[in-house]
Amino acid sequence: MTVKQKLVVVGAGMASGRMLENLLEAAPDAYDVTLFGAEPRGNYNRIMLSPVLSGEKSYEQIITHDAAWYAANGIDCRFGETVTRIDRSAKTVTTTAGETSYDKLVIATGSAPFIIPIAGRDLPGVRAFRDLDDVEAMVEAAARPGAKAVVIGGGLLGLEAAAALRSRGMEVVVLHLMGHLMERQLDPAAGHLLRRELEGRGITVHTEAQTKAILGEDRAEAVLLDDGTVYPADLVVMAVGIRPEVRIAVDAGLDVERGIVIDDRTLTSDPDILAIGECVEHERVCYGLVAPLYTMAGVAARTLLGTEAAFRPLETATQLKVTGVSLYSAGDFADGEDRDEIVLRDAAAGVYKRLVLKENRIIGAVLYGEAGDGPWFFDHIRNRTDISDMRETLIFGQSYQGGAPLDPTAAVAALPPEAEICGCNGVCKGTIVTAIETGGLTTLDEVRAHTKASASCGTCTGLVEQLMQATLGEAFAVQTVKPVCGCTHLGHDEVRRLIKAKELKSIPAVMQEREWTSSGGCAKCRPALNYYLVCDWPDEYADDYQSRFINERVHANIQKDGTYSVVPRMWGGVTSAAELRAIADVVDKFDIPTVKVTGGQRIDMLGIRKEDLPEVWSDLGKAGFVSGHAYAKGLRTVKTCVGSDWCRFGTQDSTGLGIAIEKFMWGSWTPAKVKMAVSGCPRNCAEATCKDVGVICVDSGFEIHFAGAAGLDIKGTEVLGHVATEEEVMRHIVALVQMYREQGHYLERIYKWAKRIGLDEIRRQIMDEPERREAYYERFVFSQKFAQVDPWSERVSGKDKHEFKPLATLELEAAQ
Repeated sequence: MTVKQKLVVVGAGMASGRMLENLLEAAPDAYDVTLFGAEPRGNYNRIMLSPVLSGEKSYEQIITHDAAWYAANGIDCRFGETVTRIDRSAKTVTTTAGETSYDKLVIATGSAPFIIPIAGRDLPGVRAFRDLDDVEAMVEAAARPGAKAVVIGGGLLGLEAAAALRSRGMEVVVLHLMGHLMERQLDPAAGHLLRRELEGRGITVHTEAQTKAILGEDRAEAVLLDDGTVYPADLVVMAVGIRPEVRIAVDAGLDVERGIVIDDRTLTSDPDILAIGECVEHERVCYGLVAPLYTMAGVAARTLLGTEAAFRPLETATQLKVTGVSLYSAGDFADGEDRDEIVLRDAAAGVYKRLVLKENRIIGAVLYGEAGDGPWFFDHIRNRTDISDMRETLIFGQSYQGGAPLDPTAAVAALPPEAEICGCNGVCKGTIVTAIETGGLTTLDEVRAHTKASASCGTCTGLVEQLMQATLGEAFAVQTVKPVCGCTHLGHDEVRRLIKAKELKSIPAVMQEREWTSSGGCAKCRPALNYYLVCDWPDEYADDYQSRFINERVHANIQKDGTYSVVPRMWGGVTSAAELRAIADVVDKFDIPTVKVTGGQRIDMLGIRKEDLPEVWSDLGKAGFVSGHAYAKGLRTVKTCVGSDWCRFGTQDSTGLGIAIEKFMWGSWTPAKVKMAVSGCPRNCAEATCKDVGVICVDSGFEIHFAGAAGLDIKGTEVLGHVATEEEVMRHIVALVQMYREQGHYLERIYKWAKRIGLDEIRRQIMDEPERREAYYERFVFSQKFAQVDPWSERVSGKDKHEFKPLATLELEAAQ
């Protein structure tokens, strides 16, 4: 019986995780593996910490290797144990828990954040941005009302932190020593565009900023610059760079310069010790991006198995993981007398592209605003392609080479097999195509599982999908229903159909019956399932408020400082002196700082503390107000003009009709928010032709409109049809909304639903099929028996009262 060699791995990060994957896939029985990690957790995708900080992802979604994976592969995990010493002669490593021997040792200790040596750097509230503990501390800081953050460092990591903190409602200032942001990856023009984008999001950017000190007594309170500028700060994030973590290597007597020196096989100066990741130096270069680290990991696995392998210097590319910012940088883009450049600028669209050429070859690329061709340019940089024949159209990207523009699928199909698709994992086109063809892969998740393409930062997902389309043809289109979320392979339509067909009447029942892959769902599927069950079983399903977003849970809109806004319902935008006095009294009593008239003809009171909400609602309720549902995926407002009662152009009583519609339909939950309007004549003062549902009053009756939008998308309405009486208006509009309620995907606005279903199909069912229209109407009326309950009065009466008590009060009550 062969005795396995002992492999000890120091560092449980992404590089060592990839090395273990390669090693176990090639020879699962070659080593007994012991894995040490300073963090109390296993391998997770650190490049996705920014989306975790912003709230776009959870920690569970970025775990690369869970406990089951380590157990299945027989790895002895020592998480939370820091290796403090390596004894090369005895071939042991030492931790606080004792000694462990090795035959082969891999050092993958990563890097440590550089902390500027200034006064105040050790104060509580000063954090780096390197691991999950940092993220959790920053999320906690962002939860404090009115909290301010200063991010020192305008590089890749600093800007991702700044954007994420801003998305959580913090006031954020970015301090950067150099003249423009991300100067290592961007030229000044692109840096300017990036600054403009961030400032447009409310982030203050201060370049050429020399930090002098962090001020504060017991914790960070402000940041002082050399020029005397002071920025208040509850949180200070140091993101000025990293240094290879080499202390145990130095103590062990290994060759160390900036990093642990390794050769092409990832061997250190000790032949039984390898090193990989951010802690190493190869040919005087230290790498910080994931693609070369993964390549290094593959070389180390082969070296451990005694097969030939060599790590060679790699070109690297950079993308910024900030939602809504499209940025790509690769190669060398510095100015030089022996270089030419091609530049495209579109100021109105915010697009900037710059290619740096030398001897008819691309050596650098900076793309801002449109970065889809980044991998194609990067491929030419690495392959040193002679671009003489396509120089005139080169800047327009791959689609414009060789004549007529190619569609994206044809463009990716034209790439050579060795073209890199996934930069993070170093996966080329040929690898993906082979996996699809030999493994019968038909879904994106299957391709990710087999090749790891698009499994890291996800920015190449579009390219992978285009490649799948090019490879599978119609089969890909047929088999790629977009799932509700990562917990299921089912799409929204399938889930809705099965809820009705199998009479599923609870969230656990749906998850069990349809084999959800998570135990309790996620923030995407739970609200969707909750809505579908409310809609389909209004008399049997109990609304699960914990499966709703925060605004719907507390029936008020949370604001950037952690306070709330309250909007009482004003039927059709009509109010009275008594109602206005009641609002004024509430504003005075609770010292509400801002009162604003909304676009929906109501009054919004902003800046209310959460614990004051029930009392505010109580006082408003005594004046006859009910919730305006300004927070709801439901009917928001019915906007009206004064109509025929007052206006000399009015043809019908638009105000009365709007009030009747609102009083009939309020309280109904819908897939997304619904806004309505009734205009008394074609002059359209109530702006009915940009609403989800609108009515234009004319001499001969009423023209019903639907599928408008006036938010991120601007779209005029479509005409549903003409009816003669107010009763017909009511029945047609209610039937239309019920059809949308039953067929819309959760968070899908009416105009998107209408486009998907087809305008003519909607007109046919609502206008041309009276029996079907009446059935929709009756189902809505039935559901309203259970929906028209004012949530404010429920909360005033004591329902879920714990939701509105400060945490400290709850803890005190629990202790008593």
